[in-house]
Amino acid sequence: MTSLTIRHVTTYRYRHPVAFGEHRMMLRPRDSHDQKVTEARLGIRPQPSSLRFDEDAFGNHVAIAHFAERSAELSFESIVSLELSPSAAASLDLAEDARTFPVRYHTSDMLELASCLQPLHPDPDGEVGRWARQFVPDGEAATESIGTLELLTRLSRAIHRGFRYRRREAKGIQPPLETLRLGHGSCRDFALLMIEAARSLGLAARFASGYLAIPSDGAPSDAASEPAGAVAVDTPHGATHAWAQIFLPGAGWVDFDPTCGSVGKTALVTVAVVPDPYDATPLHGTFIGSASDPLGMEVHVSVTSGGA
Repeated sequence: MTSLTIRHVTTYRYRHPVAFGEHRMMLRPRDSHDQKVTEARLGIRPQPSSLRFDEDAFGNHVAIAHFAERSAELSFESIVSLELSPSAAASLDLAEDARTFPVRYHTSDMLELASCLQPLHPDPDGEVGRWARQFVPDGEAATESIGTLELLTRLSRAIHRGFRYRRREAKGIQPPLETLRLGHGSCRDFALLMIEAARSLGLAARFASGYLAIPSDGAPSDAASEPAGAVAVDTPHGATHAWAQIFLPGAGWVDFDPTCGSVGKTALVTVAVVPDPYDATPLHGTFIGSASDPLGMEVHVSVTSGGA
């Protein structure tokens, strides 16, 4: 078991005091069999006039703040202590129907998995599917098959080795076809490519976001600035992060991180899981003012060993 504390600070600055609309935060990690939150604190300046905590349709924790005060600065500080006890990827026990590709889902699972089986982006010429199919033995021998975990590991490692990581300051996610054609992207772009590739092979896949939890002995694992309105920072070596989860009968949702080429939950802290990545923005809100008011947004994330 590993104990970690994650400090995530987001600060917006404006040229003049502005009013603020509703802000929604997805910063508190999920509780599950392999990660347990032991303490969570959320500080907001200026103090919101109301703050409530809720869960969305996917079981993710959401904090919703409203403001009455105007300010030239808006800051959110999340400090979370948690315990991680991830299982090794080698210990995954897949059901018989899931051990070799293609995977056969039970009828009882299909209704809940439907939103994780449909492609999110148009691919009229089937480019993503063709790219994914190159990792499936086909035609080499009539009886040849491939293990499902081996196939998905090939996909994850192919993205890790074949695409160049590039941090993007623009908000949003590249369509998978654009990532294929450009040959580079951010962690959220790689996660979406992995998801669409898996779905093209008939596998249920969803987007996971959270943190790449590499302790930094008190030093920030990442410190960066992005323009106002951009999503939170993502890097391949720490801070906020995104990856894919694939549903495999017997094992459940299995984590695949194509940015790092890894399989399993090691070093990953899950905050949100969604069929569509646009539903997993860590922090989203509005301000009331002129277009020239925003000066920028700064995000700092640190991961340290032990409790807060």
